[in-house]
Amino acid sequence: MAIYYAYQHPGMTRWPKIIIAFTLGYALSPIDLIPDFIPILGYLDDLVIIPALISLSIKLIPPEIMEESRKKAYDQPLSLKENRLFAVIFVLIWVILLTVVGFSIVKLF
Repeated sequence: MAIYYAYQHPGMTRWPKIIIAFTLGYALSPIDLIPDFIPILGYLDDLVIIPALISLSIKLIPPEIMEESRKKAYDQPLSLKENRLFAVIFVLIWVILLTVVGFSIVKLF
């Protein structure tokens, strides 16, 4: 929640906001880069990619903004609502990404 509140802070610059948006989007996305049904590798994103993105996001946030965001997250916890439009957008992004990758692989062969 603190990362989300830091994202909304007016003192944040564009580059960290982009990384934070990607981090939050990937963490909340119902689709994984590596599907969980693939043995061992399926949980790689849960064990490595997401924590690495969160760590990178925190490092890009200035300490004073992060402290303020942590206090706000503690005082005002946010509950996420079900948002079907958000889910549809994420599914479309993944479909487009997989289509582009698929066509790129087909062109190679």
